Amino acid sequence: MKLYIDVKESSAAKKVAVDDMILTKDLTTTAGSKMLEGYKSLFAAEVVDKLEAAGYDISGKANVGELAIDLLGETSYFGAVETDGKLTNAASVAVKNGDVCGAVVFEVNGANARSAALSDLTFLKPTYGTVSRFGTIPAACSGETVSVMAKTAEDAHALLDTVVGYDSKDGTMHAEEKCALLKSGADFAPVKKVAVAKSLCDTADTTKIEAFKAFLAKEGIEAVEVDADILSSASAAWTALMCAELCNNVSRYDGVKYGYRTKNYKNIDELYTNSRTEAFGMLLKSAVLYGSDALSTGNYEKVYDKGLRVRRVISEYFASLFADYDAVLMPVSSKGEYTMADIEADRYISFKENRYTAPAMITGLPFVVTGGVQLVGNAFSENALLDLAAKFEKEGK
Repeated sequence: MKLYIDVKESSAAKKVAVDDMILTKDLTTTAGSKMLEGYKSLFAAEVVDKLEAAGYDISGKANVGELAIDLLGETSYFGAVETDGKLTNAASVAVKNGDVCGAVVFEVNGANARSAALSDLTFLKPTYGTVSRFGTIPAACSGETVSVMAKTAEDAHALLDTVVGYDSKDGTMHAEEKCALLKSGADFAPVKKVAVAKSLCDTADTTKIEAFKAFLAKEGIEAVEVDADILSSASAAWTALMCAELCNNVSRYDGVKYGYRTKNYKNIDELYTNSRTEAFGMLLKSAVLYGSDALSTGNYEKVYDKGLRVRRVISEYFASLFADYDAVLMPVSSKGEYTMADIEADRYISFKENRYTAPAMITGLPFVVTGGVQLVGNAFSENALLDLAAKFEKEGK
């Protein structure tokens, strides 16, 4: 079990971990892949610069699954992270053990949200385009988001305050006045009415959902079950879009400019093929092949374009929900724990478990994980979501 890919000795009071998808100058960044083993960037990510400017010390690079698309980091070239035989991820272990006051992570396919839920931590994926992705290793650019994890909602918000904000180096960002809506102290309307995504709850252990509903009732917050079958479509659509974008993004790893280079080649085609074959893991190879097929002439409209249309439909469905509700309550995973036996039984389990996180990933909406459940909110509603999470921490647990 390897928690950190690289570490730095630190006696600072405010230590934070960043995951291995985020570039740093003085620590290696590998994206959990043999392809980038030992790689050190010439520059740091924008969020790293912001953290250090705010007095945080980057104490380590947390191990991640290869390109962050797996269930809980189990595909990392450097080994899975397990606690008492149960899968988890390195960032959540570092936070839960108190090694760091929080972690800044890169959410792609739900691994960090899932691990936070299983570890009873607070996790926040902010609105897409409010935290700079400059200096991150791209996987699925239309949905991947720099996110934060901590023991409490207050600590998570402190990290969010530090990293949020407009950056001209990221062309997908909202204007600064929009980003400022996420800051502590910004005005917000508290959550008063919550929709419960019944169809997603039907496929998961609802123990924690019921506990959260009881807390809502105690707080006088109305919780109403809604037919949310359309949200189940997000999984297939996000998987198609993610794999297609991943296919393009990993094409840069060709064994020529940087990264792993095979010793077994006689021409340029063999150099490309053998370098990728030897350096990439099976799940990533499968995703790249599927993404390539989704972008092919015969399948572009049937798969990739349909994924884009599903994204629009789900966005419109959320918009209709937020006309009457302030947040949507749903599970984060189908089970309360996972082991390597689950991975061995189904190597593509991460593409099935993303049914719970894909709705927010594909639409760019924010969600908070607290008490093992997630609350999806409208764009720029992070303050309301974290406010409710903080109340749950004090009164609901």
